[in-house]
Amino acid sequence: MSEFSLTGFVAFLGGMALKLERSKHEALEKAAVIVETEAKRVIGTHDYGWPPLAPSTLAKKAADTPLLETGKMRDSITHSVDGDTARVGSNEDVALYQEIGTSKIPPRPFLQGAVQHKIHEICDVIGNTAVKVITSR
Repeated sequence: MSEFSLTGFVAFLGGMALKLERSKHEALEKAAVIVETEAKRVIGTHDYGWPPLAPSTLAKKAADTPLLETGKMRDSITHSVDGDTARVGSNEDVALYQEIGTSKIPPRPFLQGAVQHKIHEICDVIGNTAVKVITSR
């Protein structure tokens, strides 16, 4: 028969909380990389069913590659993790205009779209990390 100690159980829970806290950063980092990678991948494609480029835009481009002119916006997409928050984004103003649209540009949400298209993978990474911590000894 096993003995149960309230003190031992409290110590166990404290240790598990510490392990979960440490693994949270790892899980958020993996999730952010998934979103960053997908956002960069989709730029220049029609994979998310965005509105077609205007004929005037197509006339200025060598190819029908939405959101991809020089690659500067795509290459500016980065991620960071701080505490309970993972951030994926760009410091290029044009990224905001493309993501949410303007009076002249229809929205082509490459960041939100990346999250939506990869949500199951993101949940798997975070869930598997938590299960790994909870089931480890």
